[in-house]
Amino acid sequence: MKKIISLLAIFLVLVSCKDETVKKPNRLIEKDEMVNIMYDLSLLEGIKYQNPTSLDTFKINPKKYIYKKYKVDSLQFAKSNTYYASNYEEYANIIDQVNDRLTKNKTAIAALIKAEAKKNKKKKPVEKSVSPTSKMIDSLEINQRKRL
Repeated sequence: MKKIISLLAIFLVLVSCKDETVKKPNRLIEKDEMVNIMYDLSLLEGIKYQNPTSLDTFKINPKKYIYKKYKVDSLQFAKSNTYYASNYEEYANIIDQVNDRLTKNKTAIAALIKAEAKKNKKKKPVEKSVSPTSKMIDSLEINQRKRL
């Protein structure tokens, strides 16, 4: 009896571990285009997080904007995202590509900001630095001269 129960348990474990994958949708978004879509969504969501009023000012809905830009609909994106997410390695590859692009752009933007700050620093006229004590002395000297 114990052998039958243990064999049945092993059989159930093997059957339950069956690899079930999500079926490929009819209108699957190509992998490269999916990377572009996810990259753009990440940028727009980052903007929305950092400065919520910026997108509201221009009445931009990030997801609708991306769907219109890439000529996809929300259902097509959802099904494609689910399909790619069902394969861990492929989805991790997509996420890594998006992350790499974000990192490269972050580095490039940081370099541009640094160069712009350096440029503005050079353009700024150099003012004489006057210490507060020197102003006081001058004022005192002026008052003393007036008395004499």
